[in-house]
Amino acid sequence: MTVLYEDNHLIIVNKTTSEIVQGDKTGDEPLSEKLKVWLKEKYNKPGNVFIGVTHRLDRPVSGLVVFAKTSKALSRMNEMFRNNEVKKTYWAIVKNKPPKESDELIHYIVRNEKMNKSVAWDRMKPNAKEAILIYRVIAHSDKYHLLEIDLKTGRHHQIRCQLSKIGCPIKGDLKYGAERSNPDGGISLHARHIKFIHPVSKIEIDITAPVPDDNLWRAFENQVEPLAK
Repeated sequence: MTVLYEDNHLIIVNKTTSEIVQGDKTGDEPLSEKLKVWLKEKYNKPGNVFIGVTHRLDRPVSGLVVFAKTSKALSRMNEMFRNNEVKKTYWAIVKNKPPKESDELIHYIVRNEKMNKSVAWDRMKPNAKEAILIYRVIAHSDKYHLLEIDLKTGRHHQIRCQLSKIGCPIKGDLKYGAERSNPDGGISLHARHIKFIHPVSKIEIDITAPVPDDNLWRAFENQVEPLAK
């Protein structure tokens, strides 16, 4: 975990693939609790520290997570996420080249809670939710392709199962069809960029998360960044 932004109301961190956002059945310490300890020590606070979870990121995914430091910011950020007022961009590394250089994917996702997995369908099914994303291929290596993904809806494992549905499972994502796992146990999906209007100060927040410390990620980042300038 690296803190990338902090003010009186919000704290934004770059999470690693091993960290969890909220407590789960593993009993591992979640980021929300780590942040409470970090803030308590940083500001020498005597009482309890408030940290609110505004959205989630799957454990094997790295990148940006926004936490609220006040209840006002938490309720407003939750509403902004619900209303799609937060623009999130992801980077994903896939082995198979997508059928098109860029495309809008629309599927209908059914979540299986028992298996903690989702299935994407081309047509509406009972209990399905519409899932929409836009991807574009932004870099290549000898074996892999880097996709930039603009997420339009926030469904369970959405990017993972939609990319798998078009034959492009994310590198390391055994659950959705990758051939082998990554050495760190994570998957090559990174919450790269976030942009929104601050819920209290109303200034624009625009944060980019450095990629994981990995040769392939760094090589892709070096390819893309010069193009963006």
